[in-house]
Amino acid sequence: QEISLFFSVESRSSRCLNSQLQEAARKKLWALESDDRDVCALFKELSARLVCTQAQEHRFLLTFKTLEEAWKFSTYLTLGYVGRCLEQLLFDQEYWLNCALMEDTEIRVTVDEDRLATIYIGLLLQEGNFFSRAVPSVWQGEQEREEGLQLCKNELIHVKNIGEESKWEGMSLLTGRRGLVSVTALEPLPDPFYQWFLKNYAVSFGISQEISGTASQPIVKGRCTATEDHRGAAHNELNFSKGDSIEVIGFVIPGLPWFVGKSLSSGSIGFVPTRYINPEACEPLGEGLVFLSEEEKSSLLSIPYNGDEQHFITLFDDLARTDITSVYRLGEVNFDTGKYLTMVCLSLPEAVLRSCKDIQLSWEEINGLATASTSELSSPGSESAPATLEDIILEKVDDFDDPKFFIDLNAGHMEDADVFDPILTFLNQDSYVPSFQSFYDLSFSFLNSTFYGFSDEDELVLYLETCRSWAKKTHSVWAHVRLCFLLGKLCIKKIKFSQARVYFEEAMSILDRGFGDLPLLAALHVNLASIYLKQNMKHKFSSLLGKTVALLVCLPGHSFNSENELEVMMYVLKEAIAVGNAPLEARVCFLIVKLFLQLGKNDEVLPFTEHLQCLITTLLSPDTSSVPLDATPILSYLYDKKYLPNIALASARLFVPSVLKGAPTPIWRAGFILQNTSKLPGSQLERSSIPALACFYLKQALHFSCKSKAVPTQRMLCAILSRMYLQHGVLDGAVCYAAMAVTLSRMMGKEEAFESSLSLGWMYLLNSQPGPAADIMWQILHSLHRTDSVTQGGAVHNLLAIALKGEGQVQKAAENYLQALHKAKETGNKRNQAIALANLGQLSFSRGASQLSELYLLQSAQLYAELQGSEDLEMELAQVLLWLAQAMVNRQKVEDGKLCYELALVFALKWNNLRSQLHITESLCHFYSKVSPNLQACITYHEHWVSLAQKLQDREMEDNARQTLSQLYQALGTSEALRQSLDCTKQSLRIFIDLEEPVKAAEAWLQAGRLYYLMQEDELVEMYFQAAIQTALKRENFSLAMDLYEKAGDTFFNGSRNRDRAVEFYR
Repeated sequence: QEISLFFSVESRSSRCLNSQLQEAARKKLWALESDDRDVCALFKELSARLVCTQAQEHRFLLTFKTLEEAWKFSTYLTLGYVGRCLEQLLFDQEYWLNCALMEDTEIRVTVDEDRLATIYIGLLLQEGNFFSRAVPSVWQGEQEREEGLQLCKNELIHVKNIGEESKWEGMSLLTGRRGLVSVTALEPLPDPFYQWFLKNYAVSFGISQEISGTASQPIVKGRCTATEDHRGAAHNELNFSKGDSIEVIGFVIPGLPWFVGKSLSSGSIGFVPTRYINPEACEPLGEGLVFLSEEEKSSLLSIPYNGDEQHFITLFDDLARTDITSVYRLGEVNFDTGKYLTMVCLSLPEAVLRSCKDIQLSWEEINGLATASTSELSSPGSESAPATLEDIILEKVDDFDDPKFFIDLNAGHMEDADVFDPILTFLNQDSYVPSFQSFYDLSFSFLNSTFYGFSDEDELVLYLETCRSWAKKTHSVWAHVRLCFLLGKLCIKKIKFSQARVYFEEAMSILDRGFGDLPLLAALHVNLASIYLKQNMKHKFSSLLGKTVALLVCLPGHSFNSENELEVMMYVLKEAIAVGNAPLEARVCFLIVKLFLQLGKNDEVLPFTEHLQCLITTLLSPDTSSVPLDATPILSYLYDKKYLPNIALASARLFVPSVLKGAPTPIWRAGFILQNTSKLPGSQLERSSIPALACFYLKQALHFSCKSKAVPTQRMLCAILSRMYLQHGVLDGAVCYAAMAVTLSRMMGKEEAFESSLSLGWMYLLNSQPGPAADIMWQILHSLHRTDSVTQGGAVHNLLAIALKGEGQVQKAAENYLQALHKAKETGNKRNQAIALANLGQLSFSRGASQLSELYLLQSAQLYAELQGSEDLEMELAQVLLWLAQAMVNRQKVEDGKLCYELALVFALKWNNLRSQLHITESLCHFYSKVSPNLQACITYHEHWVSLAQKLQDREMEDNARQTLSQLYQALGTSEALRQSLDCTKQSLRIFIDLEEPVKAAEAWLQAGRLYYLMQEDELVEMYFQAAIQTALKRENFSLAMDLYEKAGDTFFNGSRNRDRAVEFYR
């Protein structure tokens, strides 16, 4: 079955359609219809199959073949990723460079949710294996007739198709019983996550009924009042009387039978039955918290180390560096900036290139200096990196004074009570102390932090067993409990679950209350419950479950001590789903995500993180301004790990940096977006290019670093933004940010100021402002007189010469180029010598001295040939060869010039430098059409030009190249050439239609008709002529229509066939 996905481009501020951008998006989609590989790749990543695009109706037609596809797509839809991904597909760089527009615009997507649900249910029925609830009116009637499986209200059933049309096999999750159930009595669970979870995390026995549903009651904290008298049946239950005030330790979660409370009259702590208190007297967790504490809200907002913002700060620092102080620049800046920049790329140090290799960052960028959005800015903070995930989740304690015990297995000592007195005294404390934390963590760190002197764990077990015996003899209860726990934990490590159960049960049997050490109490309950679950001990598990859940989910800041806790949490999540307890479901899902991340299980954690994010949006009321937990940074990291770049990028763009300590900042977001944009399918980014999409986020990062007064970070971001503007041809912006970098660098040091000043001068030159550039260079040159930096002096002379040439001071320019050449020779720097010689050659050429120019340029090319080839060097050489070709052609050395042109193209092809290829190809097309006419060669290079325009997605350039190519094919005159000419014309026609250029479209219709006439396919000639004329008449362009009638008539009149047809057109 198919489903339509509609999109509309809307303004966030006005909530109205942006018709201009809507039309631009439609045109882009229309253009993609002819080659829909990028669209298909995007929807494949979004787990949908593209049937077709319908640009005119602003929609995509999609279908799903599997349950997982429908589930994943609906998840991405709920999380807002689909619209963001379409923005990344349909908007061009002009949009991303306009930060104000981009911030106020979004693509809204709509689907028929009922139809999507129907498709999903259809796939479920087709699979014939799913979870369902009973339809009350049906199952009640059946049970009255005593037919089939006996069910309770809202009971969950696992059903399978056994081949009968009317009845399927059902298994009750409550009782575990099996039987037949009518298909009409089934109501499949609509949430795909529930279906997936219940199938993949099944347990061997049914629901305990310890947990109940909620009547929209929130999780609460604070104090409550007892509504009845209670005398605990167990020693760990709190005794209280009606009217007593009880302080809640942690949370009261509706639907759970127990919570931990403290009697304000007696001071005792124990388990409190939820049914005996009035939760309305308690206070809710606070706006936007819903299911976690304020401390927990900041604890998980850090992301795994690989996504740590320090990684991106380091990367930015590398990317901001330039070799402008040590490497000269080629000096021709008079022709089109876009072409020039492709040839004279800003070089980066090799170390930077290595660090960027896997990220493929780029220096392309942006538009005007938009005001940063105050809604997304974090408060001023430290420039240092946030703590890692492990630092935040685990409570780090100072173990300076932690005692350490030597394992002495000397036979004589084993019977000496005094030998064990220190460890028993340490372990027998009746409350939690930080030194115990190593006992309860996931990594068994007590093996290294508390005990030493043992060769293997068996020796430690023997030592602990002996300690346990002494603890029994001396009635050291707390020591006894803790030793049993440690022994049980070591048994779990060796997968000896039965032995571990014995130790844990022994500890539980002697523990009086245990609330002095809540981590120990929780660890004992959860570990024992997990073993009961593994060993299918249903009765024991059910009796322990209520209090275990209270310790596991009601106490904020729970520290996990075993991977086995996952099994208990999965069971609790199943119960929460079964009874419809949404607050508990969200709380447990949060804890599962937390534990999975600690364990580094990225594949397993993703569905739970997605579900948690979905729950957050559904649990919150529409007017809530804050959210309990924004998991988008974690999701972004996980999508990146799964190589889903569109979705990772969409997720990161949705993330709004907060003021919470430890939360990812705009620095992290900008770096992450840069990293993933270059991975998008169809991305043509070159090695050192940054996409326009990063513009807004880099500016937000800059604004954040300004508020936090992080000057080095501000400077490096200004340098990056300057380069971005440069590559996108917004040279005023490049100059502006380069000037900001100079101001900031003066607060740092002389080297930074020198580098930034040179960069600013270079930006002025590229912006055709040689005067300010010369002023800067004269100032720098004066300051360098007191130094011995030969290379830096040469770099300044070289840039000064370029500026002086721009001012028309040719003699002074030549003198400074010679000074630069002399300093390069003095240091033995062949690359700088080659650049200085090339600049002298181009200066000579500009004054008409072609012979001298050729001499300089040949020397330059020879020096480059001696250098080891790298991309930077060979792209510089390509520019030099281009200049050399021009000089040789000017001296009538046509064959030599041709060789230089084609060799330059070879280097551009070698490094897949599209812009450079384009520039050289344009020169070759001119060469073979004007200088050394060769129709076949001209066709070959125009074909390459078309190919480059397609890769660069420049429709206008592609059209111009195709029109010329069509004429060249027509000039060949062969039947095959005419057909190729017709193909080019039809491709141009499609472009004109896409771009809505009716005049050009009409001319293309006419030209196609002419070509059909030359090909003697007369039945199509008039059809194309009429299409041309109708295109003009529809726009009421009568002047154009008359011209087309006349040209159509001329085709017949001047031709050799059907000359009488001309009369009708002339008339």
